[in-house]
Amino acid sequence: MKINTDGVLLGALAEVDEPKDILDIGTGTGVIALILAQRFPLAKIDAVEIDRTAAQTAGRNFENSPCAERLNIFPSDFKGFLTENSDRKYDLIVSNPPFHLNSLQSPKAKIALAKHAGENFFEGLIEEIAMHLTKAGLCWLILPLQVADLVKELASINNLFLKKVITLYSFENSVAHREILCFSLKQYKLESSKFVIYESVGNYSAGYKQLLQPYFIAF
Repeated sequence: MKINTDGVLLGALAEVDEPKDILDIGTGTGVIALILAQRFPLAKIDAVEIDRTAAQTAGRNFENSPCAERLNIFPSDFKGFLTENSDRKYDLIVSNPPFHLNSLQSPKAKIALAKHAGENFFEGLIEEIAMHLTKAGLCWLILPLQVADLVKELASINNLFLKKVITLYSFENSVAHREILCFSLKQYKLESSKFVIYESVGNYSAGYKQLLQPYFIAF
């Protein structure tokens, strides 16, 4: 699993005040967890990954990082992990779910598949998140637009309130392709913003470079 734009943006943009405990669901090779460990030096981070090979790689990456003592990898599905640790609460929960609908051209087909997947994955994901957030905790997810709409509905059912939406664009005048959603157990005035990744083909925007400069030596 290569480092991807979705993951690094989520890791760099997810916010919460002084987290002590963080959960990264579907950590892959651990990139998001490593960014969060750098951003929040007092936090302990649990990273869950169902793919055993990816989890092993994440474990090696954690061991080789300066934050090794604060990073824990669990080779498990999120539901199994949280069921076994039902008393755990997190100040920050993040996830870049491994579910993409880009291969389907029909918007109706995408929505239908998203709803079907939601029955087996996203419903369970949102239910577990709602149970394992601290009172002041926040959950941040990055999702394709159709899936984001479904997750907003599921969050409402589980008494999670949408606090912030960051809409992602490849270029200033292109069509939006992702949303970063922030949910809370408390209700706040909704904040909305946009984030543009490229200034031109092959050239990252100034905002992207500034955001990721602390984590990419190329910047």
